[in-house]
Amino acid sequence: MNLDEHRHAVDTAGGTVSYYDVGPHGGRTALFVHGVGTNALLWRGVIARLAGEVRCVALDLPLHGHTPAAADQDFSLHGLAKVLADFCAALGLTGIDLVANDTGGAVAQVFAVGRPDLLTSFTLTNCDTHDNLPPEAFKPAVEAAAKGQFAVTGPALASMPAVGRKAALGPGYQSADLPSSELVRAFLKPVMGTVKRARQFERLLVSLKAEDLLAIEPQLRELTVPTLVVWGTADHFFELKWAYWLVETIPGAQRVVEVPDGKLFFPDERPDELVAALRDFWS
Repeated sequence: MNLDEHRHAVDTAGGTVSYYDVGPHGGRTALFVHGVGTNALLWRGVIARLAGEVRCVALDLPLHGHTPAAADQDFSLHGLAKVLADFCAALGLTGIDLVANDTGGAVAQVFAVGRPDLLTSFTLTNCDTHDNLPPEAFKPAVEAAAKGQFAVTGPALASMPAVGRKAALGPGYQSADLPSSELVRAFLKPVMGTVKRARQFERLLVSLKAEDLLAIEPQLRELTVPTLVVWGTADHFFELKWAYWLVETIPGAQRVVEVPDGKLFFPDERPDELVAALRDFWS
């Protein structure tokens, strides 16, 4: 599937958002949310498998992919959740099957408790949870951002796929050959391909706070939207215990589907397993 044929842009209350929109309108609508350092391409395998059945919408969050970020962009979880809300309002999306990964899962939690009326279902894959933001393994990156080091190293990292794979994205994949050089460039150039973008990426990383997740936890404990948790068991950023914490915390959560040996970006590397879980859940 050539996703570029399905790329669109919409003006929202908070600015222009780029997104993919594939599949039939009038039935289910799945909205996919990525995390920091990737973009909507993370979901390309899932979309390719589901697009004949449901409408698949995957947006690029600000600074990522083809969505620009304003100089004063609010990169907090609440600010990014507002981007989701504005995006849904601009497209008139309701009855959403929300699916999220990585930091996008934290953003989706804030969005879900604020606008449960927009959701038909909620699916979380490996993501920031409770006070695990940033996860221990990612703290060095946040510390580097706070020191301004991404502006120095980022542009070179984004232009050298082998280095970017090993240093930035590779730990999220099982296979040492993934992601491809093409995908490394597509993920990293928007967020650190220039000094200006790398400076914004630094600000984004230091804006993401566990306090924002903890603040919405009372609402999360009242969220009755049917919820599925699908979790790669070998992720050193987000341990399996967090999947079961989510099921114990969210009243609407039904079960955990474990993806054996799966890592953070298993939705890209092993889309068939996520698609099977989604089909079963949605049915």
